[in-house]
Amino acid sequence: MNRPLLKSHASLFAITLRASDPLLGLLVGMAAYWIYLDAFPPPEHYVLFLLASSISIAAVFPLFRLYEPQRGASIIDEFRKLTLAWATIGALCGLTLFATKSGQQFSRVWVASWLSGSFGAAIALRVAVRIILRSLRRRGRNLRHVAIVGAGNLGRQISERLRGAAWTGLNVIGYYDDDPAKSGAIIDGRPVLGTAEQLLADTRIAGIDQVWIALPLRAEIRIRAIIDGLRDFPVEIRFVPDIYSFHLLNHSMSEIAGLPVISLTETPMVGANRIVKSLEDFLFGLVALLIAAPALLVIAAGVRLSSPGPVFYRQERVTRNGQRFQMLKFRTMPIDAEAGGPVWSGRSGSRATSFGGFLRRFSLDELPQLINVIRGEMSLVGPRPERPEFVARFRQEVPGYMQKHLVKAGITGWAQINDLRGDTDIGRRIQYDLFYIDHWSLWFDLRILALTLWHILQSHNAR
Repeated sequence: MNRPLLKSHASLFAITLRASDPLLGLLVGMAAYWIYLDAFPPPEHYVLFLLASSISIAAVFPLFRLYEPQRGASIIDEFRKLTLAWATIGALCGLTLFATKSGQQFSRVWVASWLSGSFGAAIALRVAVRIILRSLRRRGRNLRHVAIVGAGNLGRQISERLRGAAWTGLNVIGYYDDDPAKSGAIIDGRPVLGTAEQLLADTRIAGIDQVWIALPLRAEIRIRAIIDGLRDFPVEIRFVPDIYSFHLLNHSMSEIAGLPVISLTETPMVGANRIVKSLEDFLFGLVALLIAAPALLVIAAGVRLSSPGPVFYRQERVTRNGQRFQMLKFRTMPIDAEAGGPVWSGRSGSRATSFGGFLRRFSLDELPQLINVIRGEMSLVGPRPERPEFVARFRQEVPGYMQKHLVKAGITGWAQINDLRGDTDIGRRIQYDLFYIDHWSLWFDLRILALTLWHILQSHNAR
């Protein structure tokens, strides 16, 4: 078994990378001065600025874990950390220039060129390193040899994922499983090499770098025994909890009070996401309300003339965290239509007025909900809200129904543009709502908004 090419030189590699970032910052600054100001060498205060900045780079970059092993990490995640690190460097430079009142001594174009150029050089360096490492790994070098404990479904999933991500350089040599029926078997192209006891013997001689434990949560005693047995060997031990048998919704790992915590279900609307979603709702909602104002006036007049009663219909609905609010709609039915109690929308459609039926067909009765959006009671995009009576019923009948309330209710949603509107299957609708929550992004919202008009025109299930 080939030993990793760079393993014995890992410290030298890390030191080289740590030295390269400050050096690149210094060289880019020198080059920018020469190209933009057509002079060389730079004056003393420029040189001192670059030297101080290089020291800052050497101090700040480790804080963002840029020199830890990136094997298996996404290049996007590395770019994110690099962006935050350079933003910190830029902020420190700006504060220093402001505090020392020396900003006028430096060309603003040069400072901007240095920051952008150094950031680009740092990205280029990491791209080049990844390209070189991938080339080595395709040749069978710079690998980490992985043994998987557990040849069940989870173990096979791990093997499949690692083999599908060959760029990580994680080479699965085989499985170890206590089931004697699996001994010697070939599972998805990898052999079952023996029991967990055999793993301890093989670790001494087989060049195993990492052991991935893929046993069910109920096997706690066995897991502890394997970990205790491996403590005498210089191998990395990774435990993959079998949480994928649960229904996960926007899951994540975090630390609370010093304890590692796996969140199996949580709302995506926290931190920056919540701010982005709120800005999206307020700005887009306000623009939509202003554009729709003439149509709102015409529809209001039509409702008033088509049947006696108020223009708007207020109905209690349930939104995020089970909170209730008064949702606004244009009235589409006679004022006594629900005298006998709440009626599911699909069965109440026949009681709509002629003008109300037209409004429902094209979802124009929903336009006043833009006011709910401006008030912060709803979102432009999200699961459609239901009345408390139906929420109480569906939470008993539909698995996962209440998880839709992890986010604000919306005027339109992923389920609606997939024609799950009105009197359609609630179970399928919830699946689409939960998919939206699990995959939320600003781009996803914009995509749904863009598709909404088309699906309203094509839908046969409008309320």
